[in-house]
Amino acid sequence: MTGALSIRNVGKVYDPDGARVIALDDVSLEIAAGELCVVVGPSGCGKTTLLNCIAGFDTVSAGEISIDGALLAAPGRQLAPGADRMVVFQAGALFPWKTVLWNITCGPVLSRRLTRPDAEARARALLSRVGLAGIEAQYPAELSVGMKRRVEIIRALINDPTVLLLDEPFRALDALTKSVMHEALLELYDLSRKTIFFITHDLEEAIFLADRVAVMTTRPGRVKKIITVDLPRPRNYRLLATPRYGELKQEALEAIHEEALKAFVAGERELA
Repeated sequence: MTGALSIRNVGKVYDPDGARVIALDDVSLEIAAGELCVVVGPSGCGKTTLLNCIAGFDTVSAGEISIDGALLAAPGRQLAPGADRMVVFQAGALFPWKTVLWNITCGPVLSRRLTRPDAEARARALLSRVGLAGIEAQYPAELSVGMKRRVEIIRALINDPTVLLLDEPFRALDALTKSVMHEALLELYDLSRKTIFFITHDLEEAIFLADRVAVMTTRPGRVKKIITVDLPRPRNYRLLATPRYGELKQEALEAIHEEALKAFVAGERELA
């Protein structure tokens, strides 16, 4: 299995010769191949910055990031986005003038990794697995937000990335739709066993999805605590009512509450 993600002593400083904003400071995190790791923390803690550095969209000021031993990011190294890391953003990125089927299959077909018939067959199979059979000819504007998110995740997975990066993809959804999305994501995860790096503000979401939860400090972002989620897989909504789920959620809440207070106080000082 591939997809072992290594983040070693990573730091990120914006405007080093001026304001010198330290976004990340000595962040280290080892994510095993096939692991679903969720990062939580208060606003401004550097979660998205870290994801962008992994994706190759931003540079690091210190430390190293590698996948399966291959160096991706280090100080002075050029940006290197790649098909081995696919990102699903909160805002979404479907081509509105193309059908669902085209949106999903364009990557592997244009890169000649799959023939069009093979890509379309795989796309239909994945759509069916998450309750979206029959929407292949529809356009993004005809879909709900939850449906679009499922299509975006399928589009990422069909490209067979080594690591899937999810940047708060369900943040704008209502609670009921989010619950359905969680189970859809877990079904795709159980099917593919891709390494997933997922960032969120939602503690319930983090505990329900993750193998491990990394709690970040307020800025400058550091890893404060790692919580191992020992809930069995496959998972469904019934886990939300179990005592162990409640214990893990409370542990995460206690770890992040202190950081949220620090972030609030820091914001008050900046306003003053």
